[in-house]
Amino acid sequence: MEYLWRDRMAYILGVSKPSDGVCVFCEAPKHDDATVFILHRGQHAYVIMNIFPYNTGHVMVNPYRHVETIEQLDDATLLEIMQLTNLSLKAIRSVSNPHAFNLGANLGKASGGGIDQHFHFHIVPRWQGDTNFMPIIAETRVLPEKLDDLYQRLRPAFDQCA
Repeated sequence: MEYLWRDRMAYILGVSKPSDGVCVFCEAPKHDDATVFILHRGQHAYVIMNIFPYNTGHVMVNPYRHVETIEQLDDATLLEIMQLTNLSLKAIRSVSNPHAFNLGANLGKASGGGIDQHFHFHIVPRWQGDTNFMPIIAETRVLPEKLDDLYQRLRPAFDQCA
């Protein structure tokens, strides 16, 4: 018998989810980059790995400023978010060679976002055939690489591509 190991207890128990008015995206930059998986810091925004990813290498570009929607961001922040998106694409391509990407944002609770209080932009690498029956039948995602290991490979790529 084969076993699929995936640390989901933090998600199930609500650890790292916003609570008591604390925003995880506002708190993350206050910590050591490696501890919270920050890959790159800009002047107005930063890139962080999603600790509950849709797929291996799923990152987010977050403004430092706490806003709920993209319309509340100034032009300098909007520009940097797109520049950091480009940087993320280059770095992820250089490390993981995905076949494609999904890019986007969930604005508001009804859009399906897990954290709707702080705008963030998703970058999700995709490979042909990366989705199978597991999410549908077993409500389980199969991720082939641990976050710590992927962080160790991605962080230098962000530095090189910047």
